[in-house]
Amino acid sequence: MKNTEKTYALIGAGIMSATLGVLLIKLMPKAKIKIYERLNSVGAESSAAWNNAGTGHSAFCELNYTPELEDGSIDLSKALKISEQFEISKQLWAYLKTEKELNPKIAFINDIDHMSFVWGKENREFLKKRFDAMTKYPIFEDMIFSEDPEQIKKWAPLMMKGRENAKDIAVTRMAIGTDVNFGAITRGMINYLQTCDNVEINLGYDIKDITKVGNKWDIEIENLETEEEFSIQSDFVFIGAGGGAIPLLEKTDIPESKGFGGFPVSGQWLKCNNPEVIKQHEAKVYGKADVGSPPMSVPHLDTRMMNGEKALLFGPYAGFSTKFLKNGSYLDFPMSIEVHNIWPLISAGWKNLSLTKYLVQQVFQSMEDRFEFLQKYYPDAKIEDWELVEAGKRVQIIKEDPEEGGGKLQFGTEIVTDKDLTLAALLGASPGASTSVSIMLELLHKCFPNQIKSTAWQEKLKEMIPSFGNSLIEDGDLLRKIRANTTEVLKLEE
Repeated sequence: MKNTEKTYALIGAGIMSATLGVLLIKLMPKAKIKIYERLNSVGAESSAAWNNAGTGHSAFCELNYTPELEDGSIDLSKALKISEQFEISKQLWAYLKTEKELNPKIAFINDIDHMSFVWGKENREFLKKRFDAMTKYPIFEDMIFSEDPEQIKKWAPLMMKGRENAKDIAVTRMAIGTDVNFGAITRGMINYLQTCDNVEINLGYDIKDITKVGNKWDIEIENLETEEEFSIQSDFVFIGAGGGAIPLLEKTDIPESKGFGGFPVSGQWLKCNNPEVIKQHEAKVYGKADVGSPPMSVPHLDTRMMNGEKALLFGPYAGFSTKFLKNGSYLDFPMSIEVHNIWPLISAGWKNLSLTKYLVQQVFQSMEDRFEFLQKYYPDAKIEDWELVEAGKRVQIIKEDPEEGGGKLQFGTEIVTDKDLTLAALLGASPGASTSVSIMLELLHKCFPNQIKSTAWQEKLKEMIPSFGNSLIEDGDLLRKIRANTTEVLKLEE
């Protein structure tokens, strides 16, 4: 049987499975793809608009991506990588728009300024140093720095109202920033996949077990509506179930899954309900995270476009929940603890006491405490204009630490594969959705090493992602050409 006629089971109908499904069907049109989702809708967990920041993490404004090193220099490695990855994502989305495989009438990405905002002499010096380092690269060359209160007032008037320390602040601005509705992109790609002959989208199905039988995977599935249980066989399995990936990976019993655990972090937003306030702010303004806080907790005053309507959020505020998914069970975390990961979990917790302390403080915050934090960004805010709403769940990776022993907390994402390269699981959280295309290309490199080197795959990948195989960090001319094209296709304004 040819590789293109094999069956590929994708678990979870979020942006990762949708992206992988699109890449597979484009590269192997005869492949049989089956997507299984526990919920009755697609893109409803981490990909949903209200459940993530929607920043289009492009490293323009996220200060935690550019740490200052002990020698005083700025480490740009993470920022450069993430910014390039977001440009790669935009290329695939633009290709699908051009091919009319994403509905041209549905806007899922909008032009929104990205700003970094700090106060205090030390932080202002850091931001200027960061700006000087970043603008040496073409990918950040459009960034503007200002300490001028009048200029900042033009960019973010809401934030300057009632501000007593206006001369103590500094801001960087990237006008080519975006706001992204990842739920809408996911639904668009799934809608396209449903038009393909060899693709099945199955909603309302729970995965009970995943077992290797010979050279195939036996997947036991329950129809949640009828409670009927059945099994399918698949040549390849992708576990892209967000926070639910760790329990599913444990079901496989592959040696590579041992030592992995997950620490769930919940999120909340302050959501503005005053239309007059909402219309006065149009930017994503990120500040510096508190010491010990997880990356998803970097504070931001955030303009969002939700299905054509403008919204304004502030947060997120972190908390702890034993659920791995917003629609999950409170038993998710305790049931994920097994002999192989209990010591890494305990050890990582001990090494990250500052994070534990931070989460405890966040959980017991009052509305007044949360509102006081908002006022650092919007001094004239009125508490009656805001309400607290639930954001999504994130599960941070905890893995064995071979150097120091025990376990370590790992931010970002990681692909775990079996030795036969017939199963892959994606673990971790931010900045996942924004970098989904690059993450799935990494999966193709890992699990399909021979095919991705073939002329047919190379040509198709370059058609979909024109920069494939080239560096947008080093090649400024290529970057500008590709940005101009994606801006035009996705209807973004410079």
